[in-house]
Amino acid sequence: MDLATLAQTLENGGYADKLKKLYGDAKSEAARRRYLSALEKFKELYGDRDVEIISVPGRSEILGNHTDHNRGLVLAAAIDLDVIAVVSKSPGPGDKKAHIRIKSEGFEPNDIQMEKPEDFLPQEDEKFKSAAIIRGTCAKFAELGLEIGSFDAYTISEVLPGSGLSSSAAFEVLVGYILSHLYNADALSPLSIAQIGQYAENHYFGKPCGLMDQTACSVGGFVYIDFQDPSRPIVEKLDFDLAKSGYSLCIVSTGGSHKDLNEEYASIRKEMEQVASCFEKSALRDVDKSEFLANMAKTRELLGDRAILRAMHYFAENARVKAGAELLKEGDFEGFLRLVAASGNSSHKLLQNIHVPSEPKAQGISLALALSEEMLANRRAAVRIHGGGFAGTILAFAKKSEVGEYFKKLEPVFGREACLELSVRNCGAAVVL
Repeated sequence: MDLATLAQTLENGGYADKLKKLYGDAKSEAARRRYLSALEKFKELYGDRDVEIISVPGRSEILGNHTDHNRGLVLAAAIDLDVIAVVSKSPGPGDKKAHIRIKSEGFEPNDIQMEKPEDFLPQEDEKFKSAAIIRGTCAKFAELGLEIGSFDAYTISEVLPGSGLSSSAAFEVLVGYILSHLYNADALSPLSIAQIGQYAENHYFGKPCGLMDQTACSVGGFVYIDFQDPSRPIVEKLDFDLAKSGYSLCIVSTGGSHKDLNEEYASIRKEMEQVASCFEKSALRDVDKSEFLANMAKTRELLGDRAILRAMHYFAENARVKAGAELLKEGDFEGFLRLVAASGNSSHKLLQNIHVPSEPKAQGISLALALSEEMLANRRAAVRIHGGGFAGTILAFAKKSEVGEYFKKLEPVFGREACLELSVRNCGAAVVL
C-alpha cells in the first residue's frame, strides 16, 4: 500500500482491531502513534512509496538459566515490546546482490552494498555494530542459495539496548524476516530466520551468543526449546495465554553494567564443561545424573565445590523446564509459578550468578530479589534472576491487580523507569500492515 494511504487510514482510526490484537487495549493507541511517526520518518528519508510495516518482539527467558550452552532445555517467551520497520523494496544491482539502507531511530544510518565477493566477508570496522548484522544476514542468505535484494527501512524499537530483553536478537530477526518476505516469498521458517540471525551475530557482529533469543523473537508466544543438537534444536510453541491468567510478566532493572562481566559468564559454561569432561563428555547434557552423583567426591576433589553446585543446578533446571512446559500445556499456572520460584532459588544458591563475588557492595540483583520476595510473599507470585545475571534485571510474575503496588515499592530504590509491566505476545515476527 502507498505510504500516504496507509498513514491516512491510521490517522482515521483504521486497523484498530489489528493493533489491539497485537498490543492489547492499553498499548494500542501508543502503537498507532509510533507507526505514524515511523511512516513520517520513512517519507522524509526515502519518499512516498509503497510500504509495509513489520514487527518483531523482544523476548524474556522464563526457565532454563544457563542451560543452553550445555545443550540443555529452555523456556522463553516473546513479549509485547517490539521493533517495527517501515520497509519498501528499492531498485538495486542484480542477482544475489543488494543495496540496503536501514535507519533506526536514535542511531546512525546503515548503508550496505553487497556487490563484490569481498562485500560478503566480515568487516573488522563493523564489529559490534548493526551493519555487521545486516551484512552477515545477507551473506548467509547467499550462502544458502536464497535471494537477497535491495530495500530501504526505518525502524523504531521499544526493546531498548541493555534492557535484557534482546534488542539485538529482535533486530537480527527483523533483517532476516524482511529478506525472506520481500525476496523469498516468506519461504523461511521462524527457526531458519533465527539461525541466520545467530550466524550473523556469531561470525560478523562478534558475539558468541546461543540461539534462544532469536528463536523466541521469531516464533512468538511461550517457546520450549531443546538444544540437544544445537544445529537442529527442537522448538515447540506452547498454547498458553498469560493475559487470561490474570498475571503480568514484570521486569525490574537493578542498574549495574554488564561491561567486564565476560569472565563471570564464561566461568559458568567452563565449569559445567569441566564437570562433563570428568565423565569424558563435552557437555553436561551427555552426563548421566546418577553417575554424576555417585562420583561427586572425586569430581569435587578435582574441580572444587562451585563447579559441582553449578552442575547440580543444570540437572535440576532442565527438569524444571520440562515440567514447566507440561504445566503450561495443562493450564496449571500456579504449579508453573512454583517452578519459576524454584529456578530463582537454584540460580541464587547453586548457579551463583546473582552478584560478582569480588564486588560485595554491588548487589542490586540480590536486593531486588529480596524486596520482591518480601513484597509478594503469600500472593501466588514468583521471582527469579533474568538472563545471564551478575548485574541487570530480575523477572517477576505478579497478579495484574498487584503490579502497581509492587512497582510503587520498588521504584524509590531502583528508579521510576526501572519497572516494566509486560505480557507475552503470541505472534512472532510478522507483517502487521
